[in-house]
Amino acid sequence: MDYILLFLGLGLLLLGANYLVEASVAIAQRAKISNFIIGLTIVGIGTSAPELFVSISSAFTGNGDIAMGNVLGSNIANVFLILGVTATILPFDIDKLQQRRDIPVGIGATILVLLLANDSWLGLPDNELSRLDGVFLLLVFIVYMAFVILRKGKNPEQALAEADEEASSSLTGKNVMLLWVIAAVSLGALLWGGNLFLDKAKILAKTWGMSDAVISITIVAVGTSLPELITAIIAACKKNPQLALGNVIGSNVFNLLMILGVSSTIHPYTLETISIVDYLMALVAAICIFVTIYTFKKQKFDRIEGVIFLAIYIGYTVYLLMR
Repeated sequence: MDYILLFLGLGLLLLGANYLVEASVAIAQRAKISNFIIGLTIVGIGTSAPELFVSISSAFTGNGDIAMGNVLGSNIANVFLILGVTATILPFDIDKLQQRRDIPVGIGATILVLLLANDSWLGLPDNELSRLDGVFLLLVFIVYMAFVILRKGKNPEQALAEADEEASSSLTGKNVMLLWVIAAVSLGALLWGGNLFLDKAKILAKTWGMSDAVISITIVAVGTSLPELITAIIAACKKNPQLALGNVIGSNVFNLLMILGVSSTIHPYTLETISIVDYLMALVAAICIFVTIYTFKKQKFDRIEGVIFLAIYIGYTVYLLMR
């Protein structure tokens, strides 16, 4: 029964996130909000909604390791699993804007969280993500978002075209009251599904003799990363794999700055079983994206790199299970 409820919670989490985004995009379009802003905010936050609700629920219940492990595990899975699968299916180019802005921001955000979460390096007794840390992460996130919105990239036409594609909704044109009802029901599904998924993951973790950190970095992280994985596979099959890299980098920055910022601002939490290896693995993942620019075919994510990424992810998962 616990397994059934675990997958039921995951299903509610994913469906709730999907329809909340669909309804929110349609409502924003009715309000004449720019597609660029919709694509950057509602769609971007929506794809990270499962991680957000799991992390907030974890923070409130005092499970800081699950909140942090979920974010780190999702970022590691996004890079090594999702990009690995995408490049293995169809290699793709890495554009200049991603090289110069987005990839370095992803590395910087990972280093920032690494420093803020490891208070023991400063001689403090507990590793904690405090409310002050959370506010600082949110400020960095707001500055980054403002910069992206104001710049709109080096090519405004391309940015707006991509936003048009990202900001489409199957609910466009529906009655506005129906859209609000769908949004409210979807939000409820997210809350309920997130709590159910989290509770059953914790029960199963104890049954298997696994720590909260390991279960959150593996099962919880992969489960909440399913929207990005499905999107990446579909994009690769449609011969548009570049979308996967943008989604992964954007999702990782959202996870580190917004999700950890919001959850620790609402309720600070102590980190007990998250290993330095887990933080470093997330940093290695961010750096590996940068390395692919210069290895094999330059400025291209090759199939061999995709296979290497998948091998790294499998190896890391085996290490976690043995740990």
